Order: sequence, then structure tokens, then C-alpha cells
Amino acid sequence: MSRKLLHLGCGKAYLPGWTNVDIFSTVKADAYHDVTALPFERESFDLLYCSHLLEHVHRHMVLATLNHWVGLIRPGGILRLAVPNFSAICEYYRITGGRIADVMGLLYGGQNCHLNRHTITFDRRSLEEYMTNAGLKDIRTWDWRATEHAAYDDYSQSYLPHMDKERGMLMSLNLEATKP
Repeated sequence: MSRKLLHLGCGKAYLPGWTNVDIFSTVKADAYHDVTALPFERESFDLLYCSHLLEHVHRHMVLATLNHWVGLIRPGGILRLAVPNFSAICEYYRITGGRIADVMGLLYGGQNCHLNRHTITFDRRSLEEYMTNAGLKDIRTWDWRATEHAAYDDYSQSYLPHMDKERGMLMSLNLEATKP
């Protein structure tokens, strides 16, 4: 049996072989839904991947949203997340002499529409706490280069200076965990 893969907030990174979901009908997706209330059957996916979307969920809804997503994953399945890394953003700001324009989008989103704004920020400790409270185990970092979606450049590969993947600093906090 092939693995069932769910990609939330696909944007321009449509992943073949996955169920790609986005809220915007202006991008290619398999389904268009609000990710806080997905209509999929419980425990039906082996891997749920979400890159740079959780920070758009209202901060008081983050745990409920993670609980919803975990409910969609089969026991032994994986929740793979990527979010802007507040610690890396602060470090980059510090070492570059405080150029706020370089980190503005990471902190506040693109703001080209009312849904493209960030309502919460994460560092490793806070995201691990949310993941633990959602019942996940074995929380670990993941390297975008070693994933089945490495060829699709999304914000999990966000570097500063922009797209300098050889010498730049990764601005994405990439964590995954297992549903017991």
C-alpha cells in the first residue's frame, strides 16, 4: 500500500503524489480549505507536511489546529512542520547590524492580502511545547535536503542572504514528530 501524503498550504509548491491543500484558488491545489477545519477522514494520512503556514493561524488556535492535524495522521505517522525561526531571525538581525528590512517578511508575513500575515512566532522550545501538547513524540529536526520534497523550493529552504543555500543562514525551523 502506498503512503498517503498531505501537503497543507501548498502555495506555488504543488507536490505530485500528495494531496495538496491551499485556501487560495489562485494556486494549483487538489482541494481548497481552511486548514483549521479540514474535511478529511481521521487517521488517514501517513505524513502531513506544512511549510510556513502555522504562523498564520491565530495564536489562540495553534494548539487546536495541531490537534486537528494530528487527528488526521495514522498512528506511527509523521507531522512535519516548517515555521520562521525566531531565534535565527534575531541572530541574523544581530550579526548584520540590525537591518530590519531583511527580516520583516519572516516576522510579519507578506501582507499582500488579509490572510498573509503572521499572528505568532516560534522558537524551538515553543514549537516543541505545542507539538508535545498535541500528543506527538520523538520531536526532531529535519533537513530539507533529505526529504521527498527537496526538489520543491518552499520556505523550509529559506536562507538569508536570500536563497544563499551554501553560505547563508537557514531562517526556517524545521521540526517533525511521530504520532504514537
